[in-house]
Amino acid sequence: MSMAAQRVAYSYCDMCNQVPKCGMKLHVEGDRIVRVEDRENYPAGPLCIKGLAILEEQYHPDRLLYPLKRTTSKGDPNPGWSRISWDEAYRTIAAKLNEVKTKYGPEKVGFFVGDPKEPRPAVQRLAYTFGSPNYGTESSLCSRATTMASQLTFGLVTGGGRPTKETGTCLIWTRNLAHTAPFEIERLRLAKKQGVKFVVVDPRITGTVQQVADLHLRLRPGTDGALALGMIHVMVKEGLFDSDFAARWTSGFPELAKYAEEFPPEEVERITGVPKEPVEEAVRLLAMHRPVTWIGSPSATVHSSNGLQNHRAILCLMALTGDFDVPGGLTIPTHPLPIHMFGGNAEFTRERDLLPELQDKRIDKERFPVWARFNSEIQMNLLPEYVQEGQLKAMVMFGANAMMWPQSSRYQEAIGRLEFAVAADYFLRPWTHDFVDLVLPAAMALERMNPIAVFGRKIYLREPVISPLGEAKPDWVIALEIGCHLGYGTEFWNGDETQALNSILRSVGLTVEDLRTGGADGVTVSASGPELFRKYEKGLLRADGKPGFDTPSGKVELASRILTEYGFDPLPRYREPVESPLSTPEIAREFPLILNSGSRVLMFTHSKLRELPSLRKLMPCAVVNIHPRDAEAQAIRQNEEVDLESPHGRIRVKANITEQVLPGVVDVSHGWADANVNEIVARYFDPISGFPAFKEGLCRVTRAGRQSS
Repeated sequence: MSMAAQRVAYSYCDMCNQVPKCGMKLHVEGDRIVRVEDRENYPAGPLCIKGLAILEEQYHPDRLLYPLKRTTSKGDPNPGWSRISWDEAYRTIAAKLNEVKTKYGPEKVGFFVGDPKEPRPAVQRLAYTFGSPNYGTESSLCSRATTMASQLTFGLVTGGGRPTKETGTCLIWTRNLAHTAPFEIERLRLAKKQGVKFVVVDPRITGTVQQVADLHLRLRPGTDGALALGMIHVMVKEGLFDSDFAARWTSGFPELAKYAEEFPPEEVERITGVPKEPVEEAVRLLAMHRPVTWIGSPSATVHSSNGLQNHRAILCLMALTGDFDVPGGLTIPTHPLPIHMFGGNAEFTRERDLLPELQDKRIDKERFPVWARFNSEIQMNLLPEYVQEGQLKAMVMFGANAMMWPQSSRYQEAIGRLEFAVAADYFLRPWTHDFVDLVLPAAMALERMNPIAVFGRKIYLREPVISPLGEAKPDWVIALEIGCHLGYGTEFWNGDETQALNSILRSVGLTVEDLRTGGADGVTVSASGPELFRKYEKGLLRADGKPGFDTPSGKVELASRILTEYGFDPLPRYREPVESPLSTPEIAREFPLILNSGSRVLMFTHSKLRELPSLRKLMPCAVVNIHPRDAEAQAIRQNEEVDLESPHGRIRVKANITEQVLPGVVDVSHGWADANVNEIVARYFDPISGFPAFKEGLCRVTRAGRQSS
């Protein structure tokens, strides 16, 4: 037995990008963590297979442990990485950023946070203090379009809510919690045992469908809006909506009801592929078992060329149930803490005091004005255009992944064309870092403190379990120290992350010491009053204290006045995908399958974790999930190499023949450097949100090497 001192420590996981993270109990011998297990009495958990593999990542032999600089010119396929000191790295960063600032202006420097999302508050503060409004995140193609749709419709942000003991029906729309939040599935199973009915909308037969669905609607990807409008059609025709709520608290109901007449169940079946009978049955089930809540995906519904309006159609459907902010329905907290999910607030990020004077220098405000109105983060999906037009000259990136964008090579080229780029990460990732000048080693989850974890009114501090390996530094510390080297020592607490966190905790009357005193049990911040419902009746949703919603009309806007203001259709109008069997039949004859990319898998998070042996053996290579009927048509056998081709490119993967996907639809996970599906996705962007169309393009699958006719 080891004679090293043994102890137990507590932390939380970052192996996926759920926020807040699942709790971890760590067993430590000396300065090494030897075992990880579930944390008792913690709001999130148990750990999934990704979390249980965290020590493989923590002690991986290929970890990035020292700052590196490239020694070859941009464009050379071999960066010639050379180890440098932190002092040289910081001096170089400060000199290059200040050079761009002097020559072109501070707004020509972009700041970006990918995965993990944890350093967002610190990097956002860094951007605005430097003088640049051009701070962006991976939410440019993740959750922000759904939150925009919610703000346009309800005047607030909601992505749905979990069922409670009062819930009658839960509608799950293209969210596979079995893979994205496996700790939630047991809670849903319990709710089902207690009588909650589940309607699940998803093209695939997922683990969530198999475990809880009472009714499963399998739609063609990209047609969510048509399905939602068809359900609204049935609601109105059969009187299965809350007519009192619609009359008193919505704006645009007559126009929406009239438009929904164009989507009878037969037409919905033609567009979406969902038979008309289940569409009608779903609406009747929602009406019979109230109140209704829903669980939405942060991104699946908005990954199409009409994604924001598709998502708004779903929100309008939910509004017409009348179960907004009632027990068991779609509730929102009465007394939320003034700290957002990534552990910051608008005062800390300087979004409140500095961003207003910087807004005019945003590089996205002309192309995506509605996005710019609702989001402090810029829309990053036109990065190649920003660089080509000279709007960005340098970038500071944390956890960036160039493969996340459609036609990824264009983004790699754009990063390579910048006058200067620096990235912080856990590993050297060639698909991104081959195009930058410096790479900085970021400390991993178990080696860092910030940010705090917030669950409702409970706050947990995460102390480092061990010191960072090598010369790795916590991402918050890197951002603070860059700020100091740029000449803003006071604004960045001279690099002291404890003082930075204290500045955030001040808004809830706490300090880091208070959280340390709370220990593993966390600290509960008392609410100023009881939880209330139907807050729209009490004037609790508007800054002026008047009853209603925080929208221009003061009501739920089924027809959005803000969209009208910017020249967009106020109704959640359905538009067929840019490429589809219905809109481009000539292309569909050559590429007869729908390409549904980006679905999560249980063992990986985007492009992360493939270097971990225990997870990689569960999925050794990229696959295309294809229905037996479509495989038979091409004489494709299980595990055979195939070419997956779209009008925009081709990759080689292995075939997984399964009835879990719809006939005529293939499903491909993303994040494989040697088979990057995003490289063959078109750069079609939603005109309102700027989101890419990952879930609606056309493709074909043929045996490897077979010549296309």
